[in-house]
Amino acid sequence: MEPRLITLTTDFGHKDPFVGIMKAVILGINPNVGIIDLSHGIPPQDLMAGALVLRHSAPFFHPGTIHVAVVDPGVGSRRRAILIESGSRFFIGPDNGILSLALEGEKPSQIIELSNEIYHLKPTSATFHGRDIFAPVAGYLSLGIPPQDFGSAVEGFERLAWPDLIKGERSIQGEIIYIDGFGNLITNIHERDLKGLPAETLTVSLGTITVHGLARNYTNGAEKDYMALINSMGLLEIALFKRNAHLQSGVQIGVRVTVQEE
Repeated sequence: MEPRLITLTTDFGHKDPFVGIMKAVILGINPNVGIIDLSHGIPPQDLMAGALVLRHSAPFFHPGTIHVAVVDPGVGSRRRAILIESGSRFFIGPDNGILSLALEGEKPSQIIELSNEIYHLKPTSATFHGRDIFAPVAGYLSLGIPPQDFGSAVEGFERLAWPDLIKGERSIQGEIIYIDGFGNLITNIHERDLKGLPAETLTVSLGTITVHGLARNYTNGAEKDYMALINSMGLLEIALFKRNAHLQSGVQIGVRVTVQEE
């Protein structure tokens, strides 16, 4: 079998030992597997942030990669632990929507509830399924254990609700859904949603902030206060050049954003 790679996305934080413990579990099962940290800086319990990071990272990995995502505010509750196989990719994590954006538009070949306790650490903690369920399953899967051996097949999985846009004749209203580590304010408005609105003559408004036109990149906005641009995720973003738009503005997730033609 071709060697597999495991990626980790968590909200544990870089200074916490939990990520290292998960890696120790995985490497204890398969010392030859490669592990890549996608992000351990997801804001605590922020499912949308974790789902966005996973969606915009997973396509760059080699077929057969195993993606483990642990943002799990419902750990220990009745929420399921699942493994999803879609095409040649594998996703492991809580069934709370964090895996759903990466699988948007896809029909998984199988969804397995991780109910076979043979592949869990014992005793199994009610508060650290990253160590006791997700890490060992990823390790054994990387050795070639078939997905169906980890539990029972189930139908469907939880999907995050992408906030609706309100579209007018010459305007679109969305909201801030993610604030990255630079303090950039990222919206749920895709580049495709702005089709028909000329980039040079539109305004972007949120709270007391109004931005005129779209910048092509961050340096294009160097002489401005706030700027708006399409980021690498293909989403509309409000930013400050070499400054933190979140800290300066006080804007939080959920704040409404209006784009309209001047």
